Amino acid sequence: MCALSLCRSGRCRFVRLFCLLTGMASPVSGGTRSTNSGSHRKRKAPGALATAYLVLYNVVMTAGWLVIAVGLVRTYLAKGSYHQLYYSIERPLKFFQTGALLEIVHCAVGIVPSSVVLTAFQVMSRVFLTWAVTHSVREVQNEDSVLLFVVAWTITEIIRYLFYTFSLLNHLPYIIKWARYTLFIVLYPMGVTGELLTIYAALPFVKQTGLYSIRLPNMYNFSFDYYAFLILVMVSYIPIFPQLYFHMIHQRRKVLTSEHKKSD
Repeated sequence: MCALSLCRSGRCRFVRLFCLLTGMASPVSGGTRSTNSGSHRKRKAPGALATAYLVLYNVVMTAGWLVIAVGLVRTYLAKGSYHQLYYSIERPLKFFQTGALLEIVHCAVGIVPSSVVLTAFQVMSRVFLTWAVTHSVREVQNEDSVLLFVVAWTITEIIRYLFYTFSLLNHLPYIIKWARYTLFIVLYPMGVTGELLTIYAALPFVKQTGLYSIRLPNMYNFSFDYYAFLILVMVSYIPIFPQLYFHMIHQRRKVLTSEHKKSD
């Protein structure tokens, strides 16, 4: 979603980097996050076999996140409460969120023209929250904050994979493009809020149990405090979110304004 422009200032480079890390870059012709450069160089489209595979991958991922969405709605209608909805979609959430690791492979083998490192950072951040926080600290699974980021992720991923699928087929409906460039206005803050609150809720349990921490002395003379690491993760949101959010709003105006000019 971030059509990257040439920018000399350190602040702009900072925003540009994190724009790529958070998945708002537009796909060129692949099925994952793309890193367009300011040079606007044309990317070579994947071959017919690679395109067919990417279409299939994106269709499967769209279907998977739709299963999660339907599971949330059905459970809510059956129970009449949004509490403990996580357990109704725990398995498909873990499966399809982990399935996004294939996007790193797509970049590594070259069928998608994106940076392997940036794509890995982006994918692993959600896989980390899914497994290293929500799965590992079971006490947080009843928190409303988990539902907050799950709903945000679900809607975002359905739109994203639909966007990629239709882009690969060279037939992108305007409504999907509009949704991808608009709904983040609500979904991004919603997801970030849920993620931060979930990590915060996990902190007392991590501190009490020493989860994933490595204490001295040991044969490797190495220590790691997972509690402190989670705090650092939370602090890292502070410089990232405001700059990125307003940059994305700027990019939305640019892309949708360009679309309106074409239609005129």
